[in-house]
Amino acid sequence: MFGLGLPELGIVAVVAILIFGPKKIPELGNALGKTLRSFKEGVGQADDDESTRKEKDKDKEEEQTLGK
Repeated sequence: MFGLGLPELGIVAVVAILIFGPKKIPELGNALGKTLRSFKEGVGQADDDESTRKEKDKDKEEEQTLGK
């Protein structure tokens, strides 16, 4: 994970607790989780829209080929 080992992650955790405080850390984690979840859903929705559009284009091409 980005070349970070256990000691480095521990240092990052301690610094985060010092900066934000122990009561704020769960709130930040919750907000980060919601943000990542909505981003993942948005990316998945964009992929679905693109694949649907490609299928429609392919169907149109087949209809034009059969119609000629």
